[in-house]
Amino acid sequence: MTYDRQNFKVPIEGGDYQECSEFVIEQIQSILKKALGEGRNKIMIHTNLRLGLPMENINKVAGPFVEAWAFEVFHDALENEGNVYSLVNVEAQERLNMADVVLQFKRERKHRSSITAAVDVKATAEDFEKSGRSPNITSYARIRSAYVVDPDYLFVILSLKHKVYSTKNGGTGMMEGVMEVVDHHAYDLKYVSSPDLSYNPALGTGQLQVRDIHYVTIEHRSTWEFCQMLDRKFLNSSRRSLEGWKRLAIQNGWIKTDE
Repeated sequence: MTYDRQNFKVPIEGGDYQECSEFVIEQIQSILKKALGEGRNKIMIHTNLRLGLPMENINKVAGPFVEAWAFEVFHDALENEGNVYSLVNVEAQERLNMADVVLQFKRERKHRSSITAAVDVKATAEDFEKSGRSPNITSYARIRSAYVVDPDYLFVILSLKHKVYSTKNGGTGMMEGVMEVVDHHAYDLKYVSSPDLSYNPALGTGQLQVRDIHYVTIEHRSTWEFCQMLDRKFLNSSRRSLEGWKRLAIQNGWIKTDE
């Protein structure tokens, strides 16, 4: 039994996938650039702490704040009468979903009239040197299956860099925290280069990680090439085997069987 001799279900994306991917990334970047340019990049945190926020641990709670901010920015873009982004729907996702926000853009295609993008928001701290290094993205088996079910699946990693500081309210004398989004980058997971993606076998079927979310190289590939790359990373792990991979493949419907 070898990997290459398996009877794979080969996902084939639409001919306009790359064009759609680039369109979505451009719209996301434009929406965020406008928000930052207009000064809508601050999250105010009001507490009764007289000495301010615990800055050494603030990165532990930043994620949910930044995710909520991103959702509001996209929702505002949707509701704005001057919506120029072709954005037609914005949905926040439940906690255990692969994505934090799902965006839908109107765009005429051969067989569809819209593009749906699942967006995973990653908060990284400007003030912490190692922030953004090897964040968990999603489960290997889960994302591998998603591309078999939908070869046009568009999974976007949105990196939002923030900094936090405290200011004193002159009226109350209390310290108020300000979480400020200062930079943003969006990437199509399928196009993240192989050296930039790593596989951590420690959790479940393993987690995909981005080595450094601030510095990502783009490498265009097909959905099938991406699935094969993921499989290689799984099989190259010292904790994994071809037998283990085949069990996952059968369980998740990645290969055809006679049963």
